Amino acid sequence: MPVAARIELGDITAHNIKQLKVLNQVVFPVTYNEKFYKDVLDVGELAKLAYFNDIVAGAVCCRVDLQGSQRKLYIMTLGCLGPYRRCGVGKHLLDHVLKIAEDDGQIDAIFLHVQISNNEAIKFYEKFGFKIIDTKKDYYKRIEPADAYVLEKSLK
Repeated sequence: MPVAARIELGDITAHNIKQLKVLNQVVFPVTYNEKFYKDVLDVGELAKLAYFNDIVAGAVCCRVDLQGSQRKLYIMTLGCLGPYRRCGVGKHLLDHVLKIAEDDGQIDAIFLHVQISNNEAIKFYEKFGFKIIDTKKDYYKRIEPADAYVLEKSLK
């Protein structure tokens, strides 16, 4: 009889930040600099590793952005290793982000950038109520297509 999968979230610390770096290198077509990882260590609940039966399978890293009078939660990265896609890991990570925004009560929206060719990610976020609100030309450097959609979920 198969055992039910256990998905848990864990803090990102100086001791496991290398796991996040490796995961991001595998999952994303862009490279994140050392400042990104240094900043991630300071955001607390806004950055988490996801464990699928005790194996690192995904991660999310966010920050709060002020845009005029609005506070928005920006998903810098949310990714899952290929073998663990469609296993609930991404949903678990996004549910965590949505709960943070809800509990905060002062977040107006959640947004992120997605490469225009990443239909799988676009469909994933649309299932959670995100909508394409803009296209950023030449958002990405050294990858094709270079354009990104801005997806946003309004909370107000």
